[in-house]
Amino acid sequence: EFVQDKTELLNNYSVGQNVKISINLRGREWTNPQGEVKYFNSIQGWRIENLQTDQNTEGMPPVPPAEAFEPVDNLNEEDHDDLPF
Repeated sequence: EFVQDKTELLNNYSVGQNVKISINLRGREWTNPQGEVKYFNSIQGWRIENLQTDQNTEGMPPVPPAEAFEPVDNLNEEDHDDLPF
């Protein structure tokens, strides 16, 4: 998410445009009325840069398309490991 004065940074970009976003990862703990402890994470953007599609950024290899990965067939939402993120 972009908040406060950083929202104006998004005005220079279009949907579908390749960009690089610099972020801060924030987390907080919350205890609900039943006494259960929950964790919430937020990702806040603070800089956005245009990516050139014909050049690699800082020597990084290009990201393969989504079709290059096999879909998960055995996903069971009830088998979770209670990680807070």
